[in-house]
Amino acid sequence: MFKKTEAFNWIPHHSTPHTFPHYAGKILLPHEIPPEHIEELTKTSVLTRVPSIIKKQCRRCGNQKPHLFGHLPHAKCQQDCLYCRNCIQMGRVIECEPLYIGSPECFWPAWENALAWAGELTPSQQQAADEIADLVKTGSGEKLVWAVCGAGKTEMLFPGIALGLAEGKRVCLATPRIDVVRELFPRLQRAFPAIEVQALHGESEKTGDGQLIIATTHQLLRFAHAFDVIVIDEVDAFPFHNDPSLHFAAKRAGKPDAARIYLTATPRNQEKRRIRSKQLPVVFIPKRFHGHPLPVPKLTLSFNLSRYLKKNELPAAILNLIKKPRDRQLLIFLSSISLTSGLRGFLASKGVVTEQVHAGDEDRKEKVERFRNKEIDILLTTTILERGVTFPSVDVFVIDAGHEVFDEAALVQIAGRAGRSPDDPKGDVIFFHSGKTNAMLDAYDLIRKMNRLGQKQ
Repeated sequence: MFKKTEAFNWIPHHSTPHTFPHYAGKILLPHEIPPEHIEELTKTSVLTRVPSIIKKQCRRCGNQKPHLFGHLPHAKCQQDCLYCRNCIQMGRVIECEPLYIGSPECFWPAWENALAWAGELTPSQQQAADEIADLVKTGSGEKLVWAVCGAGKTEMLFPGIALGLAEGKRVCLATPRIDVVRELFPRLQRAFPAIEVQALHGESEKTGDGQLIIATTHQLLRFAHAFDVIVIDEVDAFPFHNDPSLHFAAKRAGKPDAARIYLTATPRNQEKRRIRSKQLPVVFIPKRFHGHPLPVPKLTLSFNLSRYLKKNELPAAILNLIKKPRDRQLLIFLSSISLTSGLRGFLASKGVVTEQVHAGDEDRKEKVERFRNKEIDILLTTTILERGVTFPSVDVFVIDAGHEVFDEAALVQIAGRAGRSPDDPKGDVIFFHSGKTNAMLDAYDLIRKMNRLGQKQ
């Protein structure tokens, strides 16, 4: 993890507000600024020029690992220059060129009655919403919202976001997965129709000059002390939970006195330790918004499953369950991209029509929409759809649930795709395995525990 002195002491302090939202709190490469504007913007302290790499640390992503730096022949310098490979996908940070830091002290409007959402919160949701709003009003501190899948975490944020906007604050909701950004973006637009909500991810326009932004956590690498309120959704999700540079970016993106809210259904050990030691305040919600329990997965033993999967085939018992007529759509989780392709071909040979999605699928967005619109009955997917997407009526199968990619958090999240709608609060969840793992048993126990606690509320 990065030390505060290394990570933040170099960020310039600005006290005079400006009216250039395009640069507010941004970390910019030279080519991202019109050359004719640089001198005037630096003279007026809207931008501050800083070295990009110093003491073998990248000033944008915080990388200090030698193997994540490289040298390249640079025509401009006519010598080999050091550059950071860790954040190269965001544009190259090279030692001989500076970074420009935009002053975060920008004038933002105060929006009265910005929230147009007319829904009602349950008592548990209202408690969480009140605590979030109190934190936003206080202006600094942390809060973890630990809520089961389908508890309605996004709606709990609305009052706090509205309060922040009413006070002229800048708000960012960040999440590790692009699919979640795409899912939440239209919901935020509907909830705050008067606000220009911006979505930032690897395939979007990189403006980032809005007062209310929803972004992937990777996009936080572009900001420094930019936000008064910063929400990190799915803090336990890959790649955020095990990437120090994303933790670094999330911490730096908020102002020193920012309100920081973390959302999760499956906190990792790091968060649990902070909760036990009273270092991280938490609000706990063990019940879904519609009041029905979480579907408890059925652990189904399938002998010789691995042998079948090596041939891109399925045992007859699983095949027959897939072919069985059902009222719901079927979401099938698999451990790898190659397996989704192989089993799609096998199922087609048995007369079963399916579609597949994975992280590298260029048509993923379209396929997810078609599944949501019930144009696809059976969807094969990797863990890319384990969280953050909502389908009203699905059954869920996990094939080879004992595979290492299916840890406890993933299995709980996968099970949470079922029963999310009050019109169909159940849904079958089956973990097919060739031997129970601790992850499976822990996920099963956690879901049952949440249901017991939910009954007491």
